[in-house]
Amino acid sequence: MSEPKLLTLLAIDDTPENLDLIRAALDPTEIDILTATDPEAGLEIFRKARPRIVLLDLVMPKLSGIELLERILEIDPGTEVILITSHYSTESAVEAIQKGASDYWTKPLDVERLRGRIEALLGQAAKRRKTLRLDKELLEECKFEGMVGRSPLMLDVFARIRRVAPHFRTVLITGATGTGKEFVAQALHRLSPASRGKFAVCNCSALVENLLESELFGHVRGAFTDATQDKQGLFEYADGGAIFLDEIGELSPTAQAKLLRVLQNRQVQRVGSVTPRNIDVRVIAATHRDLKAMVREGKFREDLYYRLAMVEITLPNLASRAEDLPLLERHFLEKFAGDYGKPIAGLTRRAQACMAVYSWPGNVRELENVIGNACMMAEGNVIDIDDLPENLRNRTDQTSTDETFLSLEEVQKRHILRVLEAVGGHKARAAEVLGIGRATIYQILSKMKVDEEHEPA
Repeated sequence: MSEPKLLTLLAIDDTPENLDLIRAALDPTEIDILTATDPEAGLEIFRKARPRIVLLDLVMPKLSGIELLERILEIDPGTEVILITSHYSTESAVEAIQKGASDYWTKPLDVERLRGRIEALLGQAAKRRKTLRLDKELLEECKFEGMVGRSPLMLDVFARIRRVAPHFRTVLITGATGTGKEFVAQALHRLSPASRGKFAVCNCSALVENLLESELFGHVRGAFTDATQDKQGLFEYADGGAIFLDEIGELSPTAQAKLLRVLQNRQVQRVGSVTPRNIDVRVIAATHRDLKAMVREGKFREDLYYRLAMVEITLPNLASRAEDLPLLERHFLEKFAGDYGKPIAGLTRRAQACMAVYSWPGNVRELENVIGNACMMAEGNVIDIDDLPENLRNRTDQTSTDETFLSLEEVQKRHILRVLEAVGGHKARAAEVLGIGRATIYQILSKMKVDEEHEPA
């Protein structure tokens, strides 16, 4: 299958001869050329195809070129729109540029000028495709057992998993909700000598105490009212493999005591039975709670904590690993674009900027949900800010009371610094997210007297 063309052009003109001239002037093997004689039909084509450049007649029935320009830029402000007219006037030219047109040409159309503009855009598109290919290669290099990261914090997590997996008997994984604790547990199991054994999962917060005990350790027939037959518990099921005890901090004192006995003796006793059964199971526990604080408060057994936390792996919040955000966005975009059968290539700059300054309280799980929802909502081949959930578009959670009345210069300064921090200090990446040139961001930062020593290698 051949690669899609680098550039799509849309021409909207109510005179068919002008559209014929544009088609004849351009090479259809290099770019996709879309045309419309009706402005409303042209707007619908734009919504679906999201062309990079639009040639727009100034005077048309139903919608004027200026009205259509406004609607197009409202949908995608990054589009290059060139207005073309037979009747030049300074007033209309100024109005067009003020409303966001990238240029204003007169008829008859200068074919060489158009070809020159297309050549420049093709060059930019080729660079973007190369960058996308490099991003994909980088993403593959930064994947580890279903997880994605290149930040020092995540590289440390990956290194600890590699070192611990061949030897552990018990591991405690800590971190906020949504940081990916179950992925770590699965990686530990896959890289351990017990990888051929079964991997059992129990969410300790999802079951009441009497059911939890039966779920973990099993029961014998007649042990309680509904015990009509013997039942194997998860520890027996995972014999020779590993068991993942999620939300271990939710265990009752009674269940904690029984779990401690299992870890000490490597034996389980079914509810209602007096006969212990030997087991060989690696135990991986996880929690978003502060177990040390719970130990001090008498809510969690100290001896069980130290038994579980012989090795502890702590997962960072997404906000503290901002350099991983673009990789994770690409990872989830490819996943959901494939799931939904949509040719989504990436995110617009303003969508990237919106996501770069968001605090991500739900961590990686929230990001996954946002990208999944955006891929579902997107009508074109890119995700724009309007495809993002409302809480991201109308974000107010990071605006403090002292920011209520700020000068435009101060707002610009704070926003640039937030984006720069979110992309790990990389000025070129920040410039791309902000939609400005690299030279421009250097000028702004120089004016702000930002310390250049913090520039990453």
